Amino acid sequence: MPLKEGITYAHEHTTIDLSSLKKTEDTNLNCFDETVAEYKELYKKGVRNIIDVTVMGMNRNPDYVKKVGELSGINIIQSTGWYQDKFLPSFVDEHTVEEMAEVMIQDITVGINGTDSRAELIGEIATSKNQMTEREHKVFKAAVIAHHQTGVPITTHTTLGTHGKEQVQFFKENKVDLKKVVIGHVDLTGDSNYVLSLLKEGVYVEFDTVGKENYMPDEKRLEMLLAIEAAGFTDKIFLSMDITRKSNLKYKNGIGYSYLLDTFVPMILKGGISELFVEKMLIKNPQQFYL
Repeated sequence: MPLKEGITYAHEHTTIDLSSLKKTEDTNLNCFDETVAEYKELYKKGVRNIIDVTVMGMNRNPDYVKKVGELSGINIIQSTGWYQDKFLPSFVDEHTVEEMAEVMIQDITVGINGTDSRAELIGEIATSKNQMTEREHKVFKAAVIAHHQTGVPITTHTTLGTHGKEQVQFFKENKVDLKKVVIGHVDLTGDSNYVLSLLKEGVYVEFDTVGKENYMPDEKRLEMLLAIEAAGFTDKIFLSMDITRKSNLKYKNGIGYSYLLDTFVPMILKGGISELFVEKMLIKNPQQFYL
């Protein structure tokens, strides 16, 4: 599934609803017109692809996402799978690993929820903080089956960057080509050596919570990226923002999707990151992963 030529935001949610668990309507990101407006602005800045990692249990809406893509001009890649334990629907308890895998395979080969939008990615499949629960393990096993049957890549969620090494080990044990795996949220570790240890295994990684300074200051992200560039591991890193709240958007006076290009990129360039590394993270590396 080749991407369009241009910039890729590697980990986003065009629409997502986590409000039933998070108990705030802010986490029901269902503002269609405002999202289209921001995506159009991204298009003008050279963004051509958005990887949408909204999975089952997050209130997926493939037709909504397809329409946003059509109106904005952006190629939106949709996904399949399930998320973190506390967000898992009863379906996971009520069905076998093989049945779960078959649902993902149908999403990939036929269409999501009876629509004509096919999933081209598995995940974000998730682990909890410092652990993979029994139900998460079930999701990972099903994801591996679907991956081996369809060949589509896998993207993960690590809670605050934890348990990434264990995710990699699981994929190795299950004979998944690590060049088809991206480990998410590694910027939240604050530890460049940890991230380098993952990169040395051959996986891709994401600095995908850019702008979420309540979790990790962007200056720390810069510091980590400088260490990674100095170590020569520039070919397997993506950038994104993982926006999931209305309050993140500009109409609610949030930083908006363009923060990555308008604020973060100039900041890291000024801080010593090379233009080539930025080009790789935004354009070349995603193109390579999603061949």
